[in-house]
Amino acid sequence: MAHDQIRSLLEEILRDMGVEDPEVHLERPRDPAHGDVATNVAMTLASTLRASPRSIAQEIIRRIPDDTPGIDQVEVAGPGFLNFRLSVDAVGRTVERIVKSDTDFGRSDTGGGRPVMIEFVSANPTGLLHLGHGRQAALGDAIATLLEWTGWKVYREFYYNDAGRQIERLAESVRARYLQHLGHEAPLPEDGYHGQVVAELAREFAESEGEGWVDARGAEAEEGLDRMRRFAVERLRQEQDRDLAAFRVHFDEYYLESSLYDEGRVEDTVARLRETGLVFEKDGAVWLRTSKFGDQKDRVMIKSDGSPTYFLPDVAYHMTKWERGFRDAINVQGADHHGTVARVRAGLQALGLPEGYPEYVLHQMVTVEQGGEEVKFSKRAGDYLTLRDLVEEVGVGVTRYFFLMRKPEAHLVFDLDWARDQSDKNPVYKAQYAHARMCSILRRAGAEGEAEVGEADLTLLDQESERELIQQLGEFAPLVERAAQARAPHLVCDYLEQTAGQVNAWYHAGNPTRNPELAVLHADPELRAARLALTRAVRIVLRNALTALGVEAPERMVRQAEEPAPRNPASSPS
Repeated sequence: MAHDQIRSLLEEILRDMGVEDPEVHLERPRDPAHGDVATNVAMTLASTLRASPRSIAQEIIRRIPDDTPGIDQVEVAGPGFLNFRLSVDAVGRTVERIVKSDTDFGRSDTGGGRPVMIEFVSANPTGLLHLGHGRQAALGDAIATLLEWTGWKVYREFYYNDAGRQIERLAESVRARYLQHLGHEAPLPEDGYHGQVVAELAREFAESEGEGWVDARGAEAEEGLDRMRRFAVERLRQEQDRDLAAFRVHFDEYYLESSLYDEGRVEDTVARLRETGLVFEKDGAVWLRTSKFGDQKDRVMIKSDGSPTYFLPDVAYHMTKWERGFRDAINVQGADHHGTVARVRAGLQALGLPEGYPEYVLHQMVTVEQGGEEVKFSKRAGDYLTLRDLVEEVGVGVTRYFFLMRKPEAHLVFDLDWARDQSDKNPVYKAQYAHARMCSILRRAGAEGEAEVGEADLTLLDQESERELIQQLGEFAPLVERAAQARAPHLVCDYLEQTAGQVNAWYHAGNPTRNPELAVLHADPELRAARLALTRAVRIVLRNALTALGVEAPERMVRQAEEPAPRNPASSPS
């Protein structure tokens, strides 16, 4: 609240000084000696006001009333920075606001209830979810949560590519394994699907259907292949749904690509595109002039054999998003989709949709390392590691956090040794231990720990470490706004690691062997009450930040050095 008040005050002063629509950026100085809040606005306005930054800064200070609530001191620093020192009551009000907001702290109504669709994972039902799908699941779910926290009405959707050549390859692979299971020679297609999971599907199909399809020919063979296709897709969808549910990711709708054909939407899209005059035929294929909308070249919509290219049903699918009322849509996909962005958007623009629809968040691949060596294979999947492998190894919370702690566009190296570490060296446990410590303090304080914050004199929180920590806690709400706007959950991870570090330093500073005067459970009842209120505020912010990432905030944890820890204490706290 102090930041908002300072920003409003500065904007009013600058308008009086002749600046139209002033923009004031505030930040917390790295060095606490420079105050609690700083701005470079005097430097950014030097050319506009035709004066030196320091003289502008001094004029701003002259116009700030001496009795302005919440501000204790203002000074000019360096080439023209304005540094503000907040009053102790303003700092205390941050603690009060956090405690009173509780689970709502960090939430806002910026989105105004507007609907937004987040499409993510959208894995082909041809195998188990791999690590790229896992990173996408964590990213999409966290972006959706951040948008929910900032007032958007979020709709999560999974698009099943259950049509096309990849599904035919799956069916042919199951048929080959089916015949092999029953003792017949049948080579896998060159581009078929390997791995134990396909063999398991074939075995289940054989147990269900028997040998009736071994000698099938002609139309009967096609019927058998279709039954295998539907059987495999259904089973693999169940496997994927199981893994996503275990990963705590849920969707409002699963949209089937096959429905676009069944409902005639692909044909309708072709007809509507023809009406634009942008469709032409060449070399027996049907093309769309996507280059008119910024694509590198025109694209084939329908191949010479009459089958559609993959971007045609994508255009038809995204038209359904628009027609369902989603003027804001975000696709979270792998970087291998980069080439499809321009052509899909071009197809949509040809049909009258705005430029830049939908928005894309593209993420880079994931590699797993152990002992400095890359780990690649999963027996069940064949030639890749699965999301299930990783979750079983290190748990849901650690997996989600590690998938989120780097920018989406950065390649992610998932270090298994680091992920297994159950000490403060692991950023997940660092934040969780800090939260559990606050819960432990409040348990020891008993009823005092749950006392009304209004009963505490928060002006007693005047230690420099306490002021810094409170400032850090207060930054959580604007941090959520920035992370949501930038579609950047990694900013929350960065914030958590910094905050947990400050919390742990504050906690350890009051150790009896260091400085008992800084202890939370101080002998002075008034100081004790104030620090317990701060403890509650810390617990709230850490819990809310972890929750926004889909990571647990355990109230109790056992130190690895104290007794053997469970395989994943994050998901099953002691």
